[in-house]
Amino acid sequence: MHKKPKVLETKEVARSRLFCVEELHLEFSNGAKRVYERLKAGGSGAVMVVAINDKDEVLLIREYAAGVHDYELALPKGLVESDEPVLEAANRELMEETGYGARELTLLKVISLAPGYLSHRMHVILARDLYEQKLEGDEPEPIEVVPYPLAKLSTLVQQEDFTEARSIAALYMANEYLRQ
Repeated sequence: MHKKPKVLETKEVARSRLFCVEELHLEFSNGAKRVYERLKAGGSGAVMVVAINDKDEVLLIREYAAGVHDYELALPKGLVESDEPVLEAANRELMEETGYGARELTLLKVISLAPGYLSHRMHVILARDLYEQKLEGDEPEPIEVVPYPLAKLSTLVQQEDFTEARSIAALYMANEYLRQ
């Protein structure tokens, strides 16, 4: 087992409304010193929800993605509020983005996207036993809900508008979990 490097200093070097860039001054167990930069996550983390309805369809959403300046299909997701339990956050996001809540919520895994420079972690939640329940969200326009047969997962990942790696990984994890 590797010993984690000793943090000598942390310093904020840039901040925007959404991002904080942090400099980490580290000393490794062999004495080597390095300075790393990372995007520091704020708040209590985030959730991504794989919601399966009674027709074995996953509820996808189509919304504007500023990073690629296009509309993308993805799974419902959002930030965990301060002091909010992760499963409650998942159910809240599901209600805000799809108009459904879930009676059964299961944490599948906590994943990272690019751990070399992002400190962000995402809780992947499987949601089943859905019921209609809409909460008002903070999206600038209505989100399109797209039910998609989970059995056609291999076709879905080939679609041009379904590119988000976290959504793809979460769907494969959920599919494997459900097959067991």
